[in-house]
Amino acid sequence: LNIADLISIPDTTIHNQFVPAATLPLSPGASFVNSVEEQLLNIPDVQLKLILLKEGFIDVRVENPLPTTTIFNVQLPGVTKNGVTFSQQYQAPPKSGGNYGVVTETIDLAGYEIDLRGISGGDFNLLRSQITVSTDPGGASVTITPSDITNVDATFRDVKISYAKGYFGNQSITDTTDFNLDALNSVASGLIDLPASVIQFHLENGLKVNASGKLTTVSNENHSGNVVALSGANVGTNFTINQATGSWSTLTPSVKVIEFNSTNSNIEQYLENLGVLHKVGYEMKLNPWGNVSGSNDEIFPQSRLSVRVTANMPMKIGMDNLILKDTFDVAINQDPEKTRIKSGELILAASNAFPISGEIKIHFLDENKTLLNTVVGSQILASSLTGSLNTDYGFEIANSEITFSLSEAVLSNIDNAKSIVIETKFNTINPLTGLSEQQSIPFGAFLGVKVKTRLTTENKF
Repeated sequence: LNIADLISIPDTTIHNQFVPAATLPLSPGASFVNSVEEQLLNIPDVQLKLILLKEGFIDVRVENPLPTTTIFNVQLPGVTKNGVTFSQQYQAPPKSGGNYGVVTETIDLAGYEIDLRGISGGDFNLLRSQITVSTDPGGASVTITPSDITNVDATFRDVKISYAKGYFGNQSITDTTDFNLDALNSVASGLIDLPASVIQFHLENGLKVNASGKLTTVSNENHSGNVVALSGANVGTNFTINQATGSWSTLTPSVKVIEFNSTNSNIEQYLENLGVLHKVGYEMKLNPWGNVSGSNDEIFPQSRLSVRVTANMPMKIGMDNLILKDTFDVAINQDPEKTRIKSGELILAASNAFPISGEIKIHFLDENKTLLNTVVGSQILASSLTGSLNTDYGFEIANSEITFSLSEAVLSNIDNAKSIVIETKFNTINPLTGLSEQQSIPFGAFLGVKVKTRLTTENKF
């Protein structure tokens, strides 16, 4: 969340109408309007004292009711740029044929600072304006009557704030965010065993505003529809987020760390569910104790209220018949009257430095996802635990050569195959016990694979 998510100024039109109290003669250069006004900006739930604009415009429209040119001087006390108060002068043409003389102009407000404390200096959301109107010094004398109404409209639009000071209210932000870990859609069945892990939520508050929060729910749903909700004292409990310290160039966010570990939560069960769909629900509240700053909250251009999630997980894992599947589209066409493949082999040469073995199958499916044939690898992908120490790398590596036989029966209807499914069953078996156990993964572990083919073809001429 940044300043644009917390504070917005809607497009606002300030309308000033000046009605003469009596019929008066006006000589050339005579002033007939001198008004100081306060206009309340419609900013819901926020009490602003000072803002700096990143972007924004004022569309000014003035209407002259007199049959002579008039000079409009519009000043906005408290609206300054580089120390210079906003001041613009406009010449409106004379009224003609019953139609007011009209002049319009658009002013770019980027970089302007606006003091919204009003004339008293102790209010908020108040924009001051001072408007003077006089007749043309070089024009003719005219008479003004109560029916000669002078109109000045100023429309603030597309305003974006880069800095704000005041009281930003007791705003509440509640949401539930969904996100997917699509890679885990490949899990078909089996179990995974993870060691003691730590998940931390780092809440960084770059606003000079006190806040409180609560994680209302954290859950995940795996490939088979099993849902695990994260539980523990840190779920459903309010916590405080201190405001940032410093100022423009020294702003330092405060950090609140919420930790889930194996002693204060079911984090291991949560992770071992291999959730595809995750849901995180939260509540955030600004100024939970009210206006304790005396309306001196501040939000800077670089201010953010953000969340990072970090995980500290030892490189150790256990797998028990964990099956992963992935599907690929294929299109193979053979012409029996020309060259065709009668039989053959796919040969997978692998060097595995992971302590994980794998049984690999290839399934051929038709356009209706109906199984046509299954080809099973001649042996398993060997775990590094059954290999030998490689002195170049400093850890064990196992080499395997796995053959997938493509018989004539398989190839006879290969034209009907529209997709193939690669299915691998993973295990972390301890060679000494024959049981699936957690195994440490060495730094720099890799799986290197080469695929070769040996085919028998038939040629017809």
